[in-house]
Amino acid sequence: MDPPAAKRSRGGPSGPEERDARAGAARGRGRPEALLDLSAKRVAESWAFEQVEERLSRVPEPVQKRIVFWSFPRSEREICMYSSLGYQPLEGEHDARVPFTRGLHLLQSGAVDRVLQVGFHLSGNVREPGGPGEPERLYHISISFDRCKITSVSCGCDNRDLFYCAHVVALSLYRIRHARQVELRLPISETLSQMNRDQLQKFVQYLISAHHTEVLPTAQRLADEILLLGSEINLVHGAPDPTAGAGIEDANCWHLDEEQIQEQVKQLLSNGGYYGASQQLRSMFSKVLRGLGGHRGSGDPGADTPPPPHLHIPAQVREMLRMQDSNGARMLILMTEQFLQDPRLALWRQQGAGMTDKCRQLWDELGALWVCVVLSPHCKPEERAGWLQLLCKWDKLEVCPLEEGNYAFDGPSLQPTVAPSSGPEVEAAGSRHTVFSRALQAGELHWNDAHLQRILASDTYGPSLKGNVGGDKLTFDSQGRPLWLGEPFPTACARVDTLRAHGYPRQALRLAGAMVNTLRLQRRHQLESYKQQKKELLQKGSTCITNTEGWVGHPLDPIGCLCRALLEACRLEEETLSLYPDEGSEKRKVAYQHVPVPGSPGESYFAMALEVALLGLGQQRALPEGLYAQDKVVRNEEQLLALLEEVELDERLVQVLRKQAGLLLEGGPFSGFGEVLFRESVPMHTCARYLFTALLPHDPDLAYRLALRAMRLPVLESTFPAGEPHPNPLESIMSNRFPRWFILGHLETRQCELASAMLMAAKGDPKWLHAVLGSVQQNIHSPALLFKLAQDACKTAAPASVPPDTTLLGIALELGLQVMRMTLNTMTWRRREMVRWLVTCATEIGPQALMNIMQNWYSLFTPVEAATIVAVTGTTHATLLRLQLDGPQREELWACTRTLALQCAMKDPQNCALPALTLCEKNQAAFEAAYQIVLDAAAGGLGHAHLFTVARYMEHRGLPLRAYKLATLALAQLSIAFNQDSHPAVNDVLWACSLSHSLGRHELSAIVPLIIRSVHCAPMLSDILRRWTLSAPGLGPLGARRAAKPLGADRAPLCQLLEAAVAAYITTSHSRLTHISPRHYGDFIEFLGKARETFLLAPDGHLQFSQFLENLKQTYKGKKKLMLLVRERFG
Repeated sequence: MDPPAAKRSRGGPSGPEERDARAGAARGRGRPEALLDLSAKRVAESWAFEQVEERLSRVPEPVQKRIVFWSFPRSEREICMYSSLGYQPLEGEHDARVPFTRGLHLLQSGAVDRVLQVGFHLSGNVREPGGPGEPERLYHISISFDRCKITSVSCGCDNRDLFYCAHVVALSLYRIRHARQVELRLPISETLSQMNRDQLQKFVQYLISAHHTEVLPTAQRLADEILLLGSEINLVHGAPDPTAGAGIEDANCWHLDEEQIQEQVKQLLSNGGYYGASQQLRSMFSKVLRGLGGHRGSGDPGADTPPPPHLHIPAQVREMLRMQDSNGARMLILMTEQFLQDPRLALWRQQGAGMTDKCRQLWDELGALWVCVVLSPHCKPEERAGWLQLLCKWDKLEVCPLEEGNYAFDGPSLQPTVAPSSGPEVEAAGSRHTVFSRALQAGELHWNDAHLQRILASDTYGPSLKGNVGGDKLTFDSQGRPLWLGEPFPTACARVDTLRAHGYPRQALRLAGAMVNTLRLQRRHQLESYKQQKKELLQKGSTCITNTEGWVGHPLDPIGCLCRALLEACRLEEETLSLYPDEGSEKRKVAYQHVPVPGSPGESYFAMALEVALLGLGQQRALPEGLYAQDKVVRNEEQLLALLEEVELDERLVQVLRKQAGLLLEGGPFSGFGEVLFRESVPMHTCARYLFTALLPHDPDLAYRLALRAMRLPVLESTFPAGEPHPNPLESIMSNRFPRWFILGHLETRQCELASAMLMAAKGDPKWLHAVLGSVQQNIHSPALLFKLAQDACKTAAPASVPPDTTLLGIALELGLQVMRMTLNTMTWRRREMVRWLVTCATEIGPQALMNIMQNWYSLFTPVEAATIVAVTGTTHATLLRLQLDGPQREELWACTRTLALQCAMKDPQNCALPALTLCEKNQAAFEAAYQIVLDAAAGGLGHAHLFTVARYMEHRGLPLRAYKLATLALAQLSIAFNQDSHPAVNDVLWACSLSHSLGRHELSAIVPLIIRSVHCAPMLSDILRRWTLSAPGLGPLGARRAAKPLGADRAPLCQLLEAAVAAYITTSHSRLTHISPRHYGDFIEFLGKARETFLLAPDGHLQFSQFLENLKQTYKGKKKLMLLVRERFG
């Protein structure tokens, strides 16, 4: 395969071309570069210096110097990558803490000095200012390099971060930017070879003297070994030279501290999370996405929206792969091994608990990254074999995370004809697919297919050039455009992603174009297949799923890969980007242009990207299993739509949009917008909302037809008949009813948002308003969402200071009525809010709407709601002012309200009688009817508490005789035991006694038997007796004043009450003494004191009380202490 296309400079650091040009300008403007320099550059990039020495018996010193000079890295991009790998600037700090930026500042401030290059070794000092009150710090830096790569670094700061520190950066940038100012020497071995014996001895002795504390032991040991004739050191030809560069067999790669990477990852995991514990590792993760380009990196269209912090997957690996850096795979291996050693994996597996979403996203990205690595188009066979061996080992580990979802691994290949299958393909029971399984499958793929090679090699590949490469396989469409068939669509898209990841953007674009041609051909055959079976499917009313794995939410993100490859070719991008494009506080809107497709007149990659996105989003597919897999479907869909929303639609794109929308409507079982749906297919609400908004200004009819078709929610439609409520309307989904649909609540919300968008857009258009209303009533099953929809419609229909849209108001009211009917039998804390809103909405429409809901309250409200909220709210002063009614209209509304109140009182007298009486106060006939309802209800078992309440209301209204009547009915139902002196009805009984006393002796006499029969509590009876003896009874029934003399307790009618009170004290005393404890003796003595007061109200009360005490003393003589207390108190 051809080498990767040249890259543009992407940030602060300059590229090699710029640096070389700057160096050339220093030598003299306009002069061509010397042949020696051109040759030395090529040799320095590709050959180890040992290889040069072997090829030539003697290399002239000027040639050696030019090779050594050009062997240092010439591009700042690699320095930037390796020095910013472990850092992610915090919000607000931007690049201040990044080593590359710090090193650049040190260079610009003149902190670098004493720079010396000896062969392939660079050294120098960097002076860094100290903090406040601290001295300046001096650091000595050493750098070894070979073939334009830094192979080792050393700094006195003892940096323990992942990669290069700011001091190494400063020295490296100095060497790149001021290469001509650096003192250059040949490797030290060349200098030593020019010395005689005396010079060598002097050199060694001076060196030892300068550093005797450090090197003296080593020098003595080496001297001893050299003087020993048979020593190992004498058997080796020559001596090592750290400045002479690498050997032929040495690996040529950038310095990578494997031990430090492992330590950093281990530290991250020990801190308790895959994210948040180390900013450095998070940054290392984030750049993987940027570099490979396939998963929303900074180079991707749509990447202006950064991934969330927890999605920082090894981004640097992708950057390295794109730059052909072998450290990419090494680093990925190290990280994967460390993550597999995380002890929480075993714990999660042991407990049967799932990983957190953030951890799961990390593992998904690792799996996709391994697919790109293994599928590399230029790796060596032995490299791939080594990777696959590691993947096989990891795949067999019990703690290896599984790929969640029901995605097929051996899915259908892209073929020209696809007929509906008889049912979803079910994978073999017990199959185990880990996050590495797809990478292992990618290891079986290759790039040596002749047809594939021709697709990648040319923009003009057609039938005339193919020869006999396709065999029996279809290789071109009817227009002569190349196709790529024979493997699953996600796998083919993984090839596109891999090509982009490894720096082959043109080849990726060519393969993406062939994939689009294949999808179009597949769709044509699908439509032809559907037309043949359309009648049968429509009669059946349902279908089986035709796609065994959905493309949106798929672990390999095929639609996203394809779209981004196409959009990347159309992106208008500024040449200068920040070091961290993801972190910019202000996001730039991405601009695109139409780039023509070679060999396809009138087509552009821009339009292709839109077509692919809509095809994937509109695919009818089954919802995958598992919460995370379902959540990923939602997130992937939103990411694709966010990508499309960045696109400004021109006339060409609108035509694509209209064509694709029409095809989606006609797509049958292959489209989520088709006429028949699989029961558990993913709903199209979010996609439809985008299409509706985009199409509405250009083709309203198509926009509404598409959105109305998408309102379906098949899993609920097949469970609840149209118009019937949810089993529990308060919940969007019952877990025991739909155990697999974890995200149903989210999907229902999106369905509601689509309906809301249509209602708002259809304002003023009765035709579409009623169409939307019908769809809403048929498809939305959540009362809470229906209520929100009704509220939104009401607000839109009746804005402030603008005449309302009566049609939309009517629809809002109709939706509210449906909510009332759905929730009538399942009470919710929001019912009161809903009922009040419904009355308000009806008021906005007019009095007739308000009276209609009052007249049909049985099917909408409970009696309590109707009597206490609807009737009251509908007749408040504010409501009447809003309605602006004249006299007859107001009376009609009041009559309707009174009728409603009476009906509610008959239906639920216990809770509605008092509200009904209150509402009917101003109409005598209605008031009498309400009063009669209360009397009838009392006979039917209306509780004493409610009767007392209504009785007090009657007294407050100035109807004491009716209050007395209701009080006697309440007393007839009441029973207060001997020990219930704190009964809730005590105050009501005392009030009733007071009322009867105020009415006169006749009423008092009538109520005494009721009191005796209902009240058995001695203190309460004695209290009533004393109250009645304090003053004379009031007016009698005829209004004549009776004697002002108070009644005597020993005379009728109070004598009966006195006897009852005495008997109650005697009974209660015996009852209390049966189980009395010493700590209650004092209370009992006080009780006897109150009893004596009641006994003494009778003429022979003293004698009765004495006999009562003697009886107690004889009966309970065993309770000696108590009886002693009785004698002390009463004698």
